[in-house]
Amino acid sequence: MRHGKKINHLGRTASHRKAMLSNMASSLITHKRINTTVAKAKSLQRYIEPLITKSKTDDTNNRRVVFSYLQDKEAVAELFREVAPKIADRPGGYTRIIKTGFRQGDGADMAMIELVDFNELYTSAKPEKKTRRSRRGSSKAAETETKTEETVEEVKAEAAEEAPAVEEAKVEEPKAETAEEPTAEEGTEEKKD
Repeated sequence: MRHGKKINHLGRTASHRKAMLSNMASSLITHKRINTTVAKAKSLQRYIEPLITKSKTDDTNNRRVVFSYLQDKEAVAELFREVAPKIADRPGGYTRIIKTGFRQGDGADMAMIELVDFNELYTSAKPEKKTRRSRRGSSKAAETETKTEETVEEVKAEAAEEAPAVEEAKVEEPKAETAEEPTAEEGTEEKKD
């Protein structure tokens, strides 16, 4: 009976399986997405997610543990340098498996496994969360209000300086004109002013 034996052996010995998963994990970290069979992708997902979680805290012990699994200095460096900062606030689920159909040669079910935060198609399409903000207590709102009040006062002061000159001009025009009706040309000139 096979009660409680949940590991998929993938038709390989333990050492071969360990080496294969190590190489696939290094490739996934380096290239951010790889194509493989669905069974291998599921095994790889269970293999790499704890390593990515360990990369969140960058210390010597975690680097050594991850290196013992990957056996690749460049992959470990990239995991801690590039991948870890992007997934720092994600509580899990760092990889995504997308089924891509069947392989032509033997009909194996194929899939693409990728790191979630490195796919621009999915990450840029997310709508931003809008929060409701109150006008009270906000320092930015207070600054903008004072700036707006200052500009309004400046505009009113400029308008007040120009207003007497405009009123004087209007007052002088009727005195200069006679009681005759304005011609069509004079009417259009007044509208333009």
